[in-house]
Amino acid sequence: MDTTPVASSPDWAAPYGPRDCPSRTVVETLGNTWTLLVLGALRLHDRPLRFNELRRLLDGITQKMLTQTLRKLERDGLVSRTVYPTVPPRVEYGLTELGVSAGRLTGAIADWSVANVHEILSARRTFDELAAAAPQPLPHPGGPRAV
Repeated sequence: MDTTPVASSPDWAAPYGPRDCPSRTVVETLGNTWTLLVLGALRLHDRPLRFNELRRLLDGITQKMLTQTLRKLERDGLVSRTVYPTVPPRVEYGLTELGVSAGRLTGAIADWSVANVHEILSARRTFDELAAAAPQPLPHPGGPRAV
């Protein structure tokens, strides 16, 4: 049994380890569906977008979820928020340099997804078919057992 303390492990070797591990921080930031889709939309359009433009592009996102996602991305330094002094105020969201860099990673995930989605869906169907055809446990001959 390995008794090496986790603290002595390098950060890259313990992605699920200490809460301040860099990889854990990044996975928490980028591992959200809406985060990936917001970054993808901003990257695809290659220009700042207004809130309602983003909302129309991201089918199924609620106003609340888009607001929370944009705030988190702004807090993490991936998205900039620019408010123009008009009536009503005009607000645009764009990628920062860090967001562009992260967009390269998320773009690679999107490319991989497109290339492999059919294999994943096929594997799911096969798994579900096998699970449905698996023998079911027989009931206990004397009825349910008392515990």
